[in-house]
Amino acid sequence: MRLRLCTWNVNSVRLRAEQAARFVAEQAPDVLCMQEIKCREGEFPRQAFVEMGLPHLKIAGQKGWHGVAIASRLPLEDAPPLDVCREGHARCVGATVAGVQIHNFYIPAGGDIADRQVNPKFDHKLDFFEKLTAELSQRDPRTPLAVVGDLNVAPGENDVWNHRYMSKIVSHTPVEVEAMAALKASLGFTDLIRETRPEPEKLASWWSYRAQDFRASNRGLRLDHILVSPGLRDAALRQGAAASRIHDDVREWERPSDHAPVSADLVL
Repeated sequence: MRLRLCTWNVNSVRLRAEQAARFVAEQAPDVLCMQEIKCREGEFPRQAFVEMGLPHLKIAGQKGWHGVAIASRLPLEDAPPLDVCREGHARCVGATVAGVQIHNFYIPAGGDIADRQVNPKFDHKLDFFEKLTAELSQRDPRTPLAVVGDLNVAPGENDVWNHRYMSKIVSHTPVEVEAMAALKASLGFTDLIRETRPEPEKLASWWSYRAQDFRASNRGLRLDHILVSPGLRDAALRQGAAASRIHDDVREWERPSDHAPVSADLVL
């Protein structure tokens, strides 16, 4: 069977419900992992997702901030928890779908100063990565497992519009790139977007609202990721599986999120 997995920082699920419906109608994801839903569980627009054909929901909500959710065409079962946010924010939710463990994260952005000694937000970001890396290193790499979401790190030179400049800016500093590399190494994860669209191709999934025309300014960052364990790699790259995609056209829609959806097909 084909399992189409998608991650999208929607930047308020109630504001983007119509866009989500359009995206689901056009791309037919089986599992849609969302970040920054910005609502509590009881405020989530459940009926809209039922009508989209994604009736199975797992939600970790928070009033006005953060929040993550998984919406699925297929039934959701529990997954071993990976709750690694020391601040108790709603930043992670997991579920098992068709035998695949999916962990959906909204990792802290980290503020403006890349110094964990003087910036608690940056310290929280690195602590989140460290805890998550330590937890994942204890898992069996043969388990079909995906880590997805807005991980808030652009890991490669061609995942930012200007490597030299961005190396001094939170999201692409050397310590963050190292933290992301350690996370990938913890279980031998494959970065599906880069596996199917290798360097030196420039890729981005986020563009600032400050630019009137995001394509003209072209100052994007690849912050949204689908990482798969060795136990899922063959399913993701098997002959016949569609290439992973960044749906940057969605960023052109009216009143868009600043992030574009990212998807990958798994042939199970």
